[in-house]
Amino acid sequence: MPTGTCLLGNKVAYFCLIFLYCIPVIAAAKDIKEDNHSQVQGDSKRLLDLKEIVFVIQSQGNSFHENHAEKQRQEILQQAANSEQNLPIVLLIHKLSENEAGWSILPIMPRFSATYGRNSSWIFFLEEETTLKIPKLLETLSRFDKEQEWFLGKPLHDDESTIIHHYAFADNPIVFKYPDFAAGWALSMPLINRLATKVKDEPLKSDFTIDLKHEIALYIWENGNGPSLTPVEELCTKEEGSPAAKDCATTLKTYLPFCGDPVEKKDIFIAVKTCRKFHKERIPVVKKTWQKHAALIEYYSDHADATIPTINLGVPNTERGHCGKTFAILERFLSEAVPKTNWLVIVDDDTLISVPRLQKLLSCYDANEPVFLGERYGYGLGIGGYSYITGGGGMVFSREAVVRLLESSCRCYSNDAPDDMVLGMCFNGLGIPVTHSALFHQARPDDYSRDYLAHQIPVSFHKHWNIDPVTVFNTWLAEENDPGSQQPHTMIREEL
Repeated sequence: MPTGTCLLGNKVAYFCLIFLYCIPVIAAAKDIKEDNHSQVQGDSKRLLDLKEIVFVIQSQGNSFHENHAEKQRQEILQQAANSEQNLPIVLLIHKLSENEAGWSILPIMPRFSATYGRNSSWIFFLEEETTLKIPKLLETLSRFDKEQEWFLGKPLHDDESTIIHHYAFADNPIVFKYPDFAAGWALSMPLINRLATKVKDEPLKSDFTIDLKHEIALYIWENGNGPSLTPVEELCTKEEGSPAAKDCATTLKTYLPFCGDPVEKKDIFIAVKTCRKFHKERIPVVKKTWQKHAALIEYYSDHADATIPTINLGVPNTERGHCGKTFAILERFLSEAVPKTNWLVIVDDDTLISVPRLQKLLSCYDANEPVFLGERYGYGLGIGGYSYITGGGGMVFSREAVVRLLESSCRCYSNDAPDDMVLGMCFNGLGIPVTHSALFHQARPDDYSRDYLAHQIPVSFHKHWNIDPVTVFNTWLAEENDPGSQQPHTMIREEL
């Protein structure tokens, strides 16, 4: 979202309306129970057959992700063959719908029910980086009565109410549990069938898809009328092969994708959107934290200030979105005014980003392909809408993506249109999928579950609200040799 400039926009107003809408949800929080069934889990009389599980990999259309997901699909099938089990059905979710709706899962519930509702017992979802141990998963799922409605996963919770979850459960946010997708999560077929009927009979309520895992849990819970998430300790996000993961059915392969030599700094051009109001407040934070890692960086403002320096592109600052300014940056990127690079990164003046980690991440992508990368949101996906990269966490473009965009006729309908959403519409119309990375963050670390961030090496965060941004950078994004670094993670690398 384009919130890193001077005034709050219409999407912030949207979140304020959502807060009022969610008051009934907050009031209902006290009714959530730790157990979502009166039945006691017990040992099943028989082990589940592998053919009763449909595996759904939460894949993407970009070539790196598609190849990675296909490799994972083959590994699952090979495990099944080695165990002399019937080969299961393994689906790639990006291939299950003609538009961008598939990744949001709820719109394709009717397809799951119609195709697999009679002959399967479980749908098991997993991400591209999730490693699966089939025998342990069969043993785990066999503990649950497949004739009942079950929603299983590794639970996450909010420590404080957050804008990305529309301030739901503000009185007691820890009471509501939602699944960590990286650990894998499961829905029993009776629940799939009921959800499919609900999706067909009742239009999906929210136009925006912000944090899918939380929104799916809310949809399933249905203000206490449906099951809440049942914690399953065998669904893990521990490192693959570690002693702590010996009893896990799922583990993680890597925290930061890294596919060889990092992209050189001189091949990444970084554009910072700012305005005169924040020259003295926000730009010094950029210079004190991450600017030193950038080889090529320019600041774009409504006022030329030689002391920074900033560049005035001739687009006035607007009260809402900043589409005019963003498209001016895109035009400049392809001009002779700046060095020719394969990658463009557009950030807000209150974005905190790790350039060295971005260099590693981009090693996995082909700059000759049209790549539009960052944290993915959705708009109107239940009715054939589109996905977009939310601007605050940073928007990454390959040169080819910018060329194809500007060769098209797709442009801002006004200078103050929301730039990230217009870009999403444009790329959707061009048939270019937006590419999601959970390592980019539209909000502050405090706005995310601690357990969720624990298995990440984040690339970016956004916003300076009620935090010391320099401390946040040093804690979460600084390199080990940076002055003031308080980095809590150990960098995990994997040649993919």
